Order: sequence, then C-alpha cells, then structure tokens
Amino acid sequence: MALLEVQDISVRFGGIVALSELSFGIEQGSICGLIGPNGAGKTTLFNVVSRIYDPTTGRLTFDGDDLLRHQPHEISRLGIFRTFQNLALWPRMTVIENVKAGAHTAAKQNMFTSMFDLGRRREEKQLELKAYEILAEMGLHEVAYVPCAGLPYGTLKRIELARALMGDPKLLMLDEPATGLTHSEVDKLADLIRDLRDRYDLTVLLVEHHMGMVMKLSEHIVVLDFGRKIAEGPPSTVQEDPAVIEAYLGAPA
Repeated sequence: MALLEVQDISVRFGGIVALSELSFGIEQGSICGLIGPNGAGKTTLFNVVSRIYDPTTGRLTFDGDDLLRHQPHEISRLGIFRTFQNLALWPRMTVIENVKAGAHTAAKQNMFTSMFDLGRRREEKQLELKAYEILAEMGLHEVAYVPCAGLPYGTLKRIELARALMGDPKLLMLDEPATGLTHSEVDKLADLIRDLRDRYDLTVLLVEHHMGMVMKLSEHIVVLDFGRKIAEGPPSTVQEDPAVIEAYLGAPA
C-alpha cells in the first residue's frame, strides 16, 4: 500500500478547475516528483494534503488513514510536514529558535505544567539539543545562535528543512526548494535531500521547476497540466513523453 494515496481528487474554485480527478500513489521511502507548468495545480495539491483546502471530490489516504477526516492542525501530528515556495521563517529569531518551532506538535507541556514549571526546562533543553544535532548534521551549527535575518538564501532554505525534520516527519513535502539557488547550491541541495531521506527514513513529495534536480532525485514522477495528470512513471519515461514535451515547450507549429 502506498503511504499517500490520492484518489480522484478534484478542486474547483467557482468555475475554475484547479485539479481534475487526480490519482496517484507514493510508496513509502520513495522520492516522488510532482511537476508541471505554472498553474498546473501542484501547490493546490500540497494545500489539499495539508488540509488547507478541501477537495470538491475524491479521497485522500495517508498511512491507511482517511486524511480528509482530519483538521489542518492535526496533520503534523500524523507525520506530514512541508516547506513553502516563499520562506516562512522568523527573521529576528535565531536559527535554532526557528528550528525548535518545528517540534510544536511533539511538545508535552500544557497550561498546568507550564504554570508550575513542571518539566519545562528539561523539555526545552531536550528540544535545544535535538535542534542543534539536526543543524550540525546539515552543516549549520556555526549559525545556530545567529538571527536568520541577513543569512544567505541557500542557508535559509536549509534552515526550513531542518525545522521540518524537528517534527519527525513520515512524509516531507518540498514546495520548490531550489527556487533562488545557484547551480552549485541546487546540486548540494539535491544531495542533501537524498541523504536526509535515507537517514531519517522519509518519503518525499517534491514540487520543483528545476528539471535537472527533479530527474536526478525522483524515482517516480507525476506530471500535471491544467489540473490534470498527463503522464506518470520513472524519469526516463516521463522526460520522453510527447504530452510532457508539449506541455513545457508547446505544440510544434
């Protein structure tokens, strides 16, 4: 059984069809690329899985559980985490403070224990240690206690990844992680994502316009155009599909 199963998902906003009867599955431990031209519906699907949007029709299953029965604030507790097209970091907070925020669903503190300071310091220390270890694994320990403001863009992208790892994800959804990076940074990011997948036993859903990175990383690719799936399969098959070539390059004159 696939870890994430998308079954006939459609999303309509008035007369606009953002997704139309989309179906595919992502096997546990795999990296799946979701590609297509701008406006194809990729981020819409991310928002459906995150429960930000409700689908008009269809089913969504995660690890055997009906995902549509859950509220948005419950999604991270199920093990689903995401990054965003635009950076969503707090610039005045330190790097490690931003990363620790990713563990909010795992925190054991409640109003009563916080009021009487029962275990708060111990838990904070544990979270600090975990965040620092993740940053060290990603080569970011030297900036752990530096504010995010002013750090290089490539570094900020890695900080977002580190924050997502704090929640112990099963499924990590990356929304255009290579945007704004140089070619050398893209190559390093691709190697990092594969390494993190192996090290943390992750399943990855990747939305990315950098085709070299997608083809290098993905074991399976789903191609959307105007909300519909037009191709699916391994990179070697997808990149030669006439429908994919037409969607990206346009029909020949």
